[in-house]
Amino acid sequence: MKHLFVSFFLLVSVCACSKKDNEPSQTYTVDGPGSKVEWKGSAPDHFHVGAFSVSGEIRRRAGGEIVGGKFKIPIASISNYDLPDEVKPQLLDHLKSPDFFNMALYPEAAFEIQQVVPYGKASADTTHTIRGAFTMLGKTNTISFPAKIVAENDNLTTRASFRFDRLKWGMTSYNDPEKGLYILPEIEIQLDIRAKK
Repeated sequence: MKHLFVSFFLLVSVCACSKKDNEPSQTYTVDGPGSKVEWKGSAPDHFHVGAFSVSGEIRRRAGGEIVGGKFKIPIASISNYDLPDEVKPQLLDHLKSPDFFNMALYPEAAFEIQQVVPYGKASADTTHTIRGAFTMLGKTNTISFPAKIVAENDNLTTRASFRFDRLKWGMTSYNDPEKGLYILPEIEIQLDIRAKK
């Protein structure tokens, strides 16, 4: 009888999982002009801020669960908010150089969603934890961060704030605190991604 119960339980579990996996998904396309990936890079005595454009899509089951998504971030789209127009090109050209993003060899960064789960202590600012594979400079590492995801009608909005260590992707220039220019390893990111069905 015990073996019969276990077999029945496993059969129900497999059927439930199969049914869930077979649920139709809906695709939301990122609204490029309405979305942005903002960045902040800091030295001990100053910082710069700016943004990248982003494209991609998010897949969501009819029941509401996000099951995947892929995003591309073109390095050429990098912008700066804080410098005067006449000196912005100097910073942006340097960021595109081999010292930083090495755009000639790696023209894009990318992020692929692996898992989205409800946040442990949901609040007005945080509803989910997003985990995924972030690729930059040809290297891929897994990152996770809290986010606020809101679905309304045919629109899906994701907002998040987090940091990542650039050294893990091989961006190691200006990493010596004893040298004249030292840039902190952590880059701050603000996501505002808007997608439409």
